[in-house]
Amino acid sequence: MFSTEKDPTESAPLPLLRVRWLGTMEYREAWELQKSLAAKRLQDEIPDTLLLLEHPPTFTLGRNAKPSDILVDAETLSREGIEVVQSDRGGDVTYHGPGQLVGYPIVNLQRSPHSPNLHTYFRLLEETLICSLAHFGVEGNRFKGYTGVWVGMNTQPFAPEKIAAMGIRVSRWVTQHGFALNVSPNLSHFEMIIPCDIREYGVTSLQKVTSREIAVESVMPVVIEEFSRVFGMEVES
Repeated sequence: MFSTEKDPTESAPLPLLRVRWLGTMEYREAWELQKSLAAKRLQDEIPDTLLLLEHPPTFTLGRNAKPSDILVDAETLSREGIEVVQSDRGGDVTYHGPGQLVGYPIVNLQRSPHSPNLHTYFRLLEETLICSLAHFGVEGNRFKGYTGVWVGMNTQPFAPEKIAAMGIRVSRWVTQHGFALNVSPNLSHFEMIIPCDIREYGVTSLQKVTSREIAVESVMPVVIEEFSRVFGMEVES
Protein backbone atom coordinates (compact mmCIF):
# COMPACT_ATOMS: atom_id res chain seq x y z
CA MET A 1 0.00 0.00 0.00
CA PHE A 2 1.38 3.39 -0.99
CA SER A 3 1.43 6.30 1.41
CA THR A 4 -0.26 9.51 0.25
CA GLU A 5 1.67 11.61 2.73
CA LYS A 6 4.05 14.10 1.17
CA ASP A 7 7.73 13.42 1.68
CA PRO A 8 8.96 16.31 3.90
CA THR A 9 12.30 16.23 2.08
CA GLU A 10 10.64 16.79 -1.30
CA SER A 11 11.16 20.35 -2.47
CA ALA A 12 8.17 22.48 -3.40
CA PRO A 13 7.68 23.20 -7.10
CA LEU A 14 9.03 26.52 -8.30
CA PRO A 15 6.55 29.29 -9.12
CA LEU A 16 5.72 29.48 -12.81
CA LEU A 17 7.01 32.27 -15.03
CA ARG A 18 5.18 32.99 -18.27
CA VAL A 19 7.39 34.65 -20.89
CA ARG A 20 5.96 36.57 -23.85
CA TRP A 21 8.06 37.97 -26.69
CA LEU A 22 6.10 40.84 -28.22
CA GLY A 23 8.49 41.91 -30.97
CA THR A 24 8.33 45.65 -31.64
CA MET A 25 5.40 47.36 -29.91
CA GLU A 26 4.43 51.00 -29.39
CA TYR A 27 5.07 52.18 -25.84
CA ARG A 28 1.44 53.12 -25.12
CA GLU A 29 0.17 49.76 -26.37
CA ALA A 30 2.65 47.90 -24.16
CA TRP A 31 1.66 50.10 -21.22
CA GLU A 32 -2.03 49.22 -21.64
CA LEU A 33 -1.11 45.54 -21.88
CA GLN A 34 0.86 45.78 -18.64
CA LYS A 35 -2.08 47.34 -16.81
CA SER A 36 -4.40 44.61 -18.06
CA LEU A 37 -2.02 41.82 -17.05
CA ALA A 38 -1.31 43.42 -13.66
CA ALA A 39 -5.03 43.37 -12.85
CA LYS A 40 -5.19 39.70 -13.81
CA ARG A 41 -2.07 38.89 -11.79
CA LEU A 42 -3.56 40.57 -8.73
CA GLN A 43 -6.54 38.20 -8.98
CA ASP A 44 -4.25 35.18 -9.59
CA GLU A 45 -5.79 34.69 -13.03
CA ILE A 46 -2.31 34.44 -14.58
CA PRO A 47 1.13 33.47 -13.28
CA ASP A 48 4.00 35.91 -12.94
CA THR A 49 4.76 37.13 -16.44
CA LEU A 50 7.82 38.59 -18.16
CA LEU A 51 7.11 40.68 -21.25
CA LEU A 52 10.09 41.11 -23.57
CA LEU A 53 10.00 43.52 -26.48
CA GLU A 54 11.51 46.43 -28.37
CA HIS A 55 9.96 49.87 -28.79
CA PRO A 56 10.05 52.30 -31.70
CA PRO A 57 12.12 55.41 -30.81
CA THR A 58 10.49 56.88 -27.69
CA PHE A 59 11.42 59.21 -24.86
CA THR A 60 9.47 58.33 -21.71
CA LEU A 61 9.10 60.74 -18.82
CA GLY A 62 8.94 59.16 -15.37
CA ARG A 63 7.27 60.79 -12.39
CA ASN A 64 10.43 62.78 -11.54
CA ALA A 65 11.16 63.97 -15.08
CA LYS A 66 11.13 67.60 -16.21
CA PRO A 67 10.40 68.83 -19.75
CA SER A 68 13.84 70.47 -19.73
CA ASP A 69 15.40 66.98 -19.54
CA ILE A 70 14.70 66.75 -23.29
CA LEU A 71 17.40 68.84 -24.94
CA VAL A 72 16.02 69.09 -28.49
CA ASP A 73 13.00 70.82 -29.99
CA ALA A 74 9.82 69.33 -31.40
CA GLU A 75 11.10 69.67 -34.97
CA THR A 76 14.14 67.52 -34.18
CA LEU A 77 11.98 64.94 -32.45
CA SER A 78 9.71 64.78 -35.48
CA ARG A 79 12.64 64.49 -37.88
CA GLU A 80 14.14 61.64 -35.84
CA GLY A 81 10.76 59.93 -35.47
CA ILE A 82 10.89 60.00 -31.66
CA GLU A 83 7.64 59.99 -29.68
CA VAL A 84 7.45 61.52 -26.19
CA VAL A 85 5.25 59.77 -23.60
CA GLN A 86 4.52 60.71 -19.98
CA SER A 87 4.68 57.47 -18.00
CA ASP A 88 3.56 56.45 -14.52
CA ARG A 89 6.82 54.69 -13.71
CA GLY A 90 9.35 56.05 -11.27
CA GLY A 91 12.47 57.88 -12.34
CA ASP A 92 13.30 60.56 -14.88
CA VAL A 93 13.53 60.61 -18.68
CA THR A 94 14.94 57.69 -20.64
CA TYR A 95 15.10 56.47 -24.21
CA HIS A 96 13.63 53.33 -25.73
CA GLY A 97 14.27 52.22 -29.28
CA PRO A 98 15.23 49.44 -31.67
CA GLY A 99 18.22 47.45 -30.50
CA GLN A 100 17.20 47.70 -26.87
CA LEU A 101 15.80 44.67 -25.02
CA VAL A 102 13.00 45.90 -22.78
CA GLY A 103 11.66 43.70 -19.99
CA TYR A 104 8.40 44.30 -18.14
CA PRO A 105 7.94 41.82 -15.28
CA ILE A 106 4.35 41.53 -14.06
CA VAL A 107 5.16 39.94 -10.71
CA ASN A 108 3.17 39.65 -7.50
CA LEU A 109 5.85 40.37 -4.92
CA GLN A 110 3.70 38.94 -2.12
CA ARG A 111 3.75 35.59 -3.92
CA SER A 112 7.48 35.81 -4.57
CA PRO A 113 9.87 33.34 -2.91
CA HIS A 114 11.88 36.43 -1.95
CA SER A 115 10.95 39.04 0.64
CA PRO A 116 8.28 41.37 -0.76
CA ASN A 117 10.11 44.69 -0.71
CA LEU A 118 11.18 47.06 -3.45
CA HIS A 119 14.85 47.17 -2.48
CA THR A 120 15.16 43.40 -2.92
CA TYR A 121 13.24 43.56 -6.20
CA PHE A 122 15.57 46.19 -7.65
CA ARG A 123 18.63 44.20 -6.59
CA LEU A 124 17.24 41.04 -8.23
CA LEU A 125 16.62 42.89 -11.49
CA GLU A 126 20.17 44.21 -11.40
CA GLU A 127 21.52 40.74 -10.64
CA THR A 128 19.60 39.32 -13.60
CA LEU A 129 21.22 41.78 -15.98
CA ILE A 130 24.70 41.53 -14.44
CA CYS A 131 24.61 37.74 -14.87
CA SER A 132 23.23 38.09 -18.41
CA LEU A 133 26.09 40.40 -19.41
CA ALA A 134 28.60 37.87 -18.06
CA HIS A 135 27.46 35.43 -20.77
CA PHE A 136 28.94 37.87 -23.30
CA GLY A 137 32.16 38.42 -21.38
CA VAL A 138 31.08 41.81 -20.02
CA GLU A 139 31.47 42.76 -16.37
CA GLY A 140 28.37 44.59 -15.19
CA ASN A 141 28.28 46.33 -11.84
CA ARG A 142 26.07 48.19 -9.44
CA PHE A 143 26.97 51.83 -8.83
CA LYS A 144 26.27 53.13 -5.33
CA GLY A 145 23.71 55.90 -5.39
CA TYR A 146 22.38 54.94 -8.83
CA THR A 147 19.98 52.32 -10.15
CA GLY A 148 20.57 50.16 -13.19
CA VAL A 149 23.66 48.31 -14.37
CA TRP A 150 26.98 49.90 -15.25
CA VAL A 151 30.21 48.96 -17.01
CA GLY A 152 33.67 50.51 -16.79
CA MET A 153 33.60 50.66 -12.99
CA ASN A 154 37.08 49.17 -12.69
CA THR A 155 38.83 51.14 -15.42
CA GLN A 156 41.57 53.70 -15.04
CA PRO A 157 40.66 56.49 -15.34
CA PHE A 158 37.30 55.89 -13.68
CA ALA A 159 34.77 56.06 -16.53
CA PRO A 160 31.49 54.30 -15.70
CA GLU A 161 28.80 54.08 -18.37
CA LYS A 162 25.23 52.90 -17.97
CA ILE A 163 24.29 49.86 -20.03
CA ALA A 164 20.87 49.10 -18.53
CA ALA A 165 18.24 51.39 -17.03
CA MET A 166 15.45 50.51 -14.62
CA GLY A 167 12.18 52.14 -13.62
CA ILE A 168 9.17 50.49 -12.05
CA ARG A 169 5.68 50.99 -10.73
CA VAL A 170 4.21 48.80 -8.00
CA SER A 171 0.52 48.79 -7.09
CA ARG A 172 -0.82 46.41 -4.44
CA TRP A 173 2.51 44.57 -4.68
CA VAL A 174 2.17 43.82 -8.40
CA THR A 175 4.97 45.23 -10.55
CA GLN A 176 4.88 47.01 -13.89
CA HIS A 177 7.56 48.54 -16.13
CA GLY A 178 11.06 47.18 -15.48
CA PHE A 179 14.37 47.32 -17.32
CA ALA A 180 15.90 48.33 -20.64
CA LEU A 181 19.16 46.66 -21.69
CA ASN A 182 21.11 48.46 -24.40
CA VAL A 183 22.12 45.77 -26.88
CA SER A 184 22.63 47.77 -30.09
CA PRO A 185 20.47 50.93 -29.96
CA ASN A 186 21.20 54.25 -31.63
CA LEU A 187 23.25 55.79 -28.81
CA SER A 188 23.08 59.27 -30.37
CA HIS A 189 19.45 59.47 -29.27
CA PHE A 190 20.61 59.44 -25.64
CA GLU A 191 22.49 62.68 -26.37
CA MET A 192 19.13 64.40 -26.88
CA ILE A 193 18.15 63.94 -23.22
CA ILE A 194 19.58 64.00 -19.72
CA PRO A 195 19.07 60.25 -19.19
CA CYS A 196 17.87 59.36 -15.70
CA ASP A 197 18.91 62.91 -14.65
CA ILE A 198 22.59 61.85 -14.88
CA ARG A 199 24.84 64.46 -16.47
CA GLU A 200 28.27 63.29 -15.41
CA TYR A 201 28.33 59.75 -16.84
CA GLY A 202 27.62 58.32 -20.26
CA VAL A 203 25.51 55.56 -21.78
CA THR A 204 26.81 52.54 -23.68
CA SER A 205 25.63 49.30 -25.26
CA LEU A 206 26.59 45.65 -25.36
CA GLN A 207 27.57 46.00 -29.00
CA LYS A 208 29.85 48.96 -28.27
CA VAL A 209 31.51 47.31 -25.27
CA THR A 210 32.19 44.03 -27.08
CA SER A 211 32.98 45.60 -30.47
CA ARG A 212 30.87 43.02 -32.25
CA GLU A 213 27.39 42.86 -33.73
CA ILE A 214 24.88 41.41 -31.28
CA ALA A 215 21.17 40.99 -32.00
CA VAL A 216 18.45 41.48 -29.40
CA GLU A 217 17.14 38.01 -30.25
CA SER A 218 20.44 36.45 -29.18
CA VAL A 219 20.35 38.20 -25.80
CA MET A 220 16.73 37.37 -25.04
CA PRO A 221 17.14 33.65 -24.12
CA VAL A 222 20.04 34.54 -21.82
CA VAL A 223 17.93 37.11 -19.97
CA ILE A 224 15.06 34.62 -19.65
CA GLU A 225 17.42 32.00 -18.23
CA GLU A 226 18.96 34.38 -15.71
CA PHE A 227 15.67 36.01 -14.71
CA SER A 228 14.08 32.65 -13.90
CA ARG A 229 17.17 31.51 -12.02
CA VAL A 230 17.66 34.70 -10.00
CA PHE A 231 13.97 34.99 -9.13
CA GLY A 232 13.61 31.28 -8.38
CA MET A 233 10.97 30.53 -11.02
CA GLU A 234 10.35 27.90 -13.67
CA VAL A 235 9.61 29.05 -17.19
CA GLU A 236 6.20 27.84 -18.34
CA SER A 237 6.51 25.37 -21.20
